[in-house]
Amino acid sequence: MATLEKVFHLTDAHTTVRRELIAALTTFVSLSYILFVNPNILHAAGIDKGAAFTVTALSIAIGCFIMGFVANYPIALAPTLGSAAFFAYNVCGGMNINWQTALAAVLVASILFILITVLKLREKVVDAIPQDLKYAISAGIGLFISFIGLQNGKLIVNSDSNLVTLGKFNSPAVWITLFGLILTVILMAMNIPGSIFIGMVVTAIFGVLIGQIAMPKGVIAAAPSIAPTFGQAIFHLKDINTPQLFMVVLTFLLVTFFDTAGTLIGMTEQAGMVDQSGKIPRIGKAFLSDSLAMIEGAVLGTAPLGTSVESSAGIAMGGRTGLTAILVGILFLISMIFSPLLAVIPTTVTAPALIIVGVLMAGNLKKINWDKFEIAFPAFLTVVGMPLTYSISNGLALGMIAYPITMIAAKQAKKVSPMMYVLFIVFIIFFLITNM
Repeated sequence: MATLEKVFHLTDAHTTVRRELIAALTTFVSLSYILFVNPNILHAAGIDKGAAFTVTALSIAIGCFIMGFVANYPIALAPTLGSAAFFAYNVCGGMNINWQTALAAVLVASILFILITVLKLREKVVDAIPQDLKYAISAGIGLFISFIGLQNGKLIVNSDSNLVTLGKFNSPAVWITLFGLILTVILMAMNIPGSIFIGMVVTAIFGVLIGQIAMPKGVIAAAPSIAPTFGQAIFHLKDINTPQLFMVVLTFLLVTFFDTAGTLIGMTEQAGMVDQSGKIPRIGKAFLSDSLAMIEGAVLGTAPLGTSVESSAGIAMGGRTGLTAILVGILFLISMIFSPLLAVIPTTVTAPALIIVGVLMAGNLKKINWDKFEIAFPAFLTVVGMPLTYSISNGLALGMIAYPITMIAAKQAKKVSPMMYVLFIVFIIFFLITNM
């Protein structure tokens, strides 16, 4: 115990080993769906699904260990679905680039990521973002993950006439989600410790009892080999030799840069780690951690890793140090042999957790200075941009572009740091690259 205190400074973070364990379990259960979703997406690019499953678990574990030991943050690193979809459907599918070369592009982007991190460029960018916009980023991520939860639970579904609409109540998935949501809301209102995790476990049991979630066919299964993907990124570095592939590398770099920056700000704000001046302690080490994780993920054979928004579920349960991340990593290592048991935790079971965590994160809206329009407008664009464009980086970009414009119009140009003007230009270029 003394060793854990020395390494993770639990007392200074006002946490305990028990609380960190509950937080890790909550984050793991909330994030476990990635073990099945990510391989399905990568399989569309031609990657062996079994190898992708093991690589997903292994890359997350290593990423969590790096984040926990290097930065001492309660944040899990995992392949982001946005980057995975871009990898499989845009790069491999749309551009007809084989997945081995696409992995090489991810590796090159990862190396560039390390360089700009070492130069502390990412740290300078985060420090330059006004505190009001940091609150907006956190709240926007909250709305975004609540929207994901509503979708996963089938409470919100696609509509051809108006984009989204309310799900049908004759759907068993809706009833499972509603059961879990109502139960967890009651537990939260009663201030029951570990209420989100308890809600997910009971909801899974409910789903099994009503015959909508199948019992696992086994308990232990051997982890599939990673031989089909391991090292392919290195072997195909020579293929990165055309303007098209250079643009792919740049896109991976931009999307991951802003996605991770926005999510890290949101997670640290939620965890109460931001000081009174708006600075985030050890942010440089956190950026270095996700940069290293991106490299190991590419070498193993998966899409770019980044800060997991599902970490917010564990933070809501009290996770405050790297011990949470380490325990999440251990759980993902264990999951490689207990994969059949994960089948009883579908997205309908984790949906209530995401919805409720989104509510908790939305509390940062009250901290934004809504009385000043020059601040309110870019903050609003940031908040609504994330769920409406289904992208943290897009919401971040909208706010960063609007902020200098409104501040100049309000004759407050001197309050805008030089870095924010640089970001204004960078985000415009970002939009031109990613949306052409």
